[in-house]
Amino acid sequence: MNHNTPLSPRPLRHLSDVQLRVLTTAQLRSQGVSIADINAQCRPGGTWQQLLPGVYLLRPGPATSEERLHAVLLYAARSPAAEPAVPAQPGAGEPHAPQRYTDAMITGLAALALHRFSSAPPLLSLDRIDVLVPRLRRLRSTGCVRIVRTPGMPEPEQITGIPVAPVPRALADAVADLADAGVVRRLLTEAVRGGHCEPAAVVKELTQARLLSRPHVVDAVDSLLAEGRAIAEDRLYRMVHEHGLPDPVWNVDLRLPGGPHLGGLDAYWPDHAVAVELDTRAPRQDEDAMWSEYARKREHLERLGITVVHITPKKLRDSMDQQATVVRTALMASADRDPAAYVVVLPR
Repeated sequence: MNHNTPLSPRPLRHLSDVQLRVLTTAQLRSQGVSIADINAQCRPGGTWQQLLPGVYLLRPGPATSEERLHAVLLYAARSPAAEPAVPAQPGAGEPHAPQRYTDAMITGLAALALHRFSSAPPLLSLDRIDVLVPRLRRLRSTGCVRIVRTPGMPEPEQITGIPVAPVPRALADAVADLADAGVVRRLLTEAVRGGHCEPAAVVKELTQARLLSRPHVVDAVDSLLAEGRAIAEDRLYRMVHEHGLPDPVWNVDLRLPGGPHLGGLDAYWPDHAVAVELDTRAPRQDEDAMWSEYARKREHLERLGITVVHITPKKLRDSMDQQATVVRTALMASADRDPAAYVVVLPR
């Protein structure tokens, strides 16, 4: 492996080797290395180098992506839960368990690169690595580290032994620092097309980060929601056909004869009075108000004898078989119900 090799998944033993090369002052002191020895090794022409305050690379030459990531986490982590028992010189002894980092995780563009986003720049090209820490941590951005604070830490995902922010949070932290509308749109679109997360989760994080006041972010979100709905509708079509459900009428509006509009539905079986509605609400709007609107429509239709099956895009993605069973059960149960009120079905 040379210094230009991009980060790729490797066994934990390899990551332990990296951690043998990137150590903190405390870890070196625990192995009997004095401050004077550290300073001597880091002098010009020495065999060690200081990557960040209190964090050292025990070899000369440019740091690899893996070494930079571990250096950033060692700088930002709070009192690591388990300091690895390592020798002062790399390469000696048996492999050790990977470092566990407390109250710190990679976020932003670096996290998206670790999540395998093709639209994110390669790790080696990033001048700065964002690291997420609790709001009250007393840390400052320095060198290649940018400190990002949050009142509540999400549950990190472990990627090759590195704690990484979930995709929605990493996207919000990346978008906060991006002014290029095209880049923002590509990142958000890939999150949905690549199956990393649902649009609602992304919009929720962008809302909490107060990024929806930026016109280029709003435009990207509109594209994201349209993309997410198209993907969810395609999954709904697949569910009907792959699970042998009878064909419904698609994307219709219901009205009472000569009366008011009852609402739009994604799929409707007129002979069974069963409807499916996809929940693609955008969290940037008032969730309580939107849910009330959904509930009112559902209650009105059910008073007319129409069964409404409410499905989220996430459920369609993660448990299509189960959702098909729910719809099939509703269709079968229609024979035991009183006939529904007559409604007019119109294309939407």
